[in-house]
Amino acid sequence: MGGKLSITRTVSAMILACGLAFASAPAANAASKVVAVVNGAPITSGDIAKRAAFMRLQRQSGGADVARQQMIDESLKREEVLRVGASVSTAEVDGAVGRFAAGNKLTVEQLSHVLDQAGVGIDHFRNYVAVAMSWPRVVNARFGGGGGGGRLSNEDLVRRMQENGGNKPVTTEYFLQQVIFVVPASKRNAIIGKRQAEANASRSKYPGCDQAKVFAATMRDVSIRNLGRMMAQELPADWKPLIEKAGDGTTTGTRVTERGVEYLAICKKREVSDDLAAEMVFRAEDLGKKTDGEDPNGKKYIEELRKKAQIVEK
Repeated sequence: MGGKLSITRTVSAMILACGLAFASAPAANAASKVVAVVNGAPITSGDIAKRAAFMRLQRQSGGADVARQQMIDESLKREEVLRVGASVSTAEVDGAVGRFAAGNKLTVEQLSHVLDQAGVGIDHFRNYVAVAMSWPRVVNARFGGGGGGGRLSNEDLVRRMQENGGNKPVTTEYFLQQVIFVVPASKRNAIIGKRQAEANASRSKYPGCDQAKVFAATMRDVSIRNLGRMMAQELPADWKPLIEKAGDGTTTGTRVTERGVEYLAICKKREVSDDLAAEMVFRAEDLGKKTDGEDPNGKKYIEELRKKAQIVEK
């Protein structure tokens, strides 16, 4: 983390909280120009500068040339996502950005400020997230369940269980409910502490999932969401440690999120060993084996798109 250069201590702390390295923001590109055209879609020098800045935040090596190739690949992915009709929704992107910010103890507004200071910008980050979430759907549709997130076939399940000595793996199944003490963005700084105290106090009085909505109605601006069935391998990373500490019929500790203050109720928790559980365990194992995060099928797919594309670099 050698070069923190000319940044404020507050912004530096935010970047460190995100687990990202910070380098000084590149100079504003006043005369942004088109540097590549991918199947008619332009990529500008401003796009390249933002991606290079984003790479520095991710501690990725490489400069403008690597950033340019990433942006070309991203343009090809975006075009294919739209062609196949596999794009995630705006709400899904908003949710992912919000979870990322909350998981790093930031509001979305603070995250936007951090990204602006780094020369990336929230729009560039959102576009990156949208493609990153949509692309696996296209790959899975093309190659089937072996490609990082799709369903495993019955044959794959049988083969994997045979490799496991003929035994189905066991995992924990949760039925979860979300309790949200809503905090409007306009009042966040003024009341977040009070709302967290109210949420913490309510946990000991929580009557159970069946009576939760009646319970919530006795308090101001509290909402209940049933999250349904979720395997241990599906638990959101920011909630997983809290969920695993909580017992059946109890609640997790509270977390401050972009919505306000939240905790989860464990409606039911049990050990299961069925086909769905086996699939979740095997898929989690497969993801853990990917040391570089690169799906071989996705890599093959993008190489095919590059060969067929009209790419003009200037």
